[in-house]
Amino acid sequence: MSNLTNHSKGRLVIITAPSGAGKTTIVKYLMEAGLPLGFSVSACTRNRRNGEVDGQDYYFITKDEFRTKIANNEFAEYEEVYEGSYYGTLKVELERLWNQDKAVLFDIDVKGALALKNLFKENALTVFIQPPSVEVLIERLTARNTESEESLQKRIAKASLELSYRDKFDQTVLNDNLEKACAETLALVRNFIK
Repeated sequence: MSNLTNHSKGRLVIITAPSGAGKTTIVKYLMEAGLPLGFSVSACTRNRRNGEVDGQDYYFITKDEFRTKIANNEFAEYEEVYEGSYYGTLKVELERLWNQDKAVLFDIDVKGALALKNLFKENALTVFIQPPSVEVLIERLTARNTESEESLQKRIAKASLELSYRDKFDQTVLNDNLEKACAETLALVRNFIK
């Protein structure tokens, strides 16, 4: 871990939210805004979804590979998000982006965001994307039509819990109007990395 904390100039911009709140759309907007940001590609053990590209959307690895990397202390943070489903941030991914003189941009779940904030403290900006309501969040998750009913119910339960963590982050942006939420998040990020 010590080699990561030596990057006093290494900045992290962490966008977090319950699934379905709009964080991925906002992260894509930030990536296209021309700021010196590099997207942190997480490692995960889940199956690849239609259209996802290994090394671009995620590093798709097996559970055994993931556990080996845990044992070798190769993660800045990781979590078993659902039983048998691991997600994490590889230290080499942070180094890769910092070596390009970029702030590292994350699209990450609430627990991962808290772990990174705890590790990098004032070098990390955490922005919580707040959905207009739990009902809207459920509508968005259902409309995706990418999950089984059981998986959808797990996501809804997890999202409800994650909403209670909102006050643990540096900033909260209400996403009741996507254009406004994107602009507000961009202003926060621009101010943090300059």
